[in-house]
Amino acid sequence: QVRLVESGGGLVQAGESLRLSCAASGRTRNNIAMGWFRQAPGKEREFVAGIGWSGPGSYVLNSVKGRFTVSRDVAENTVYLQMNSLKPEDTAIYICALSSYGSYFGPYDYWGQGIQVTVSS
Repeated sequence: QVRLVESGGGLVQAGESLRLSCAASGRTRNNIAMGWFRQAPGKEREFVAGIGWSGPGSYVLNSVKGRFTVSRDVAENTVYLQMNSLKPEDTAIYICALSSYGSYFGPYDYWGQGIQVTVSS
């Protein structure tokens, strides 16, 4: 079983930054990928960013490219989402996920509980 615990969310003003962290514990393997999704009220879940545990590849949603950066600490089994220049439209619950298939495009089979990010104008 794999457990994902997110941290770092909160309430910020537009233009400010937040850094989300997600630590994986339990029966993780070396060949995994981790990512971040978000879900705003009344909207569908959206894939924001993903990164593999081996190799340099990663993905960031076009609409946040240049503002959001995904990174990892393999030794700590932790994935980060650095969010800069936040906008009110970034307000959502951000959900960490892990793919045991090794591709940051998924499928994702483990999910965190989600953490609220609220950006005020």
